[in-house]
Amino acid sequence: MTLTLHLSRSAGLPRKGIPLQASFAWWAEAALRAANRRRDSELSIRIVDAHEGRELNRDYRRRDYATNVLSFPAELPAGMKLPLLGDLVICAPVVTREAAEQGKRLRDHYAHMTVHGTLHLLGYDHENDSDAERMEALERRVLAGIGIADPYRSA
Repeated sequence: MTLTLHLSRSAGLPRKGIPLQASFAWWAEAALRAANRRRDSELSIRIVDAHEGRELNRDYRRRDYATNVLSFPAELPAGMKLPLLGDLVICAPVVTREAAEQGKRLRDHYAHMTVHGTLHLLGYDHENDSDAERMEALERRVLAGIGIADPYRSA
């Protein structure tokens, strides 16, 4: 399996605190391996400011606030076989605030949001308790495999 990752940032968003593209790729690949995705994949990640994050969440989810990660699975025409997974949008100010509030390392929280969002692109969700338990268990396993503590334990 090969992952092609495209990383971009909102115009004017400071680079400080945002992990390198190689880190995002490593985290997404770990999620893909854990979910048994064995074929090549292509993924775009956009790191946004609070304004862009709020606009996207409002326009696509009808929720008027910036959230930590949004997942937009690729919608390909029937029968089209391309390696496109979709797009992740990670809101840097929200991730930074949450990491501080939860007593987590910023890098670890970016890793969690990348894994979480990648699993959403693969069809995992947390709309009910059973699905949430399944998804969170997989997230814990992926993150533990790359040396990151359980993101759901209380700080």
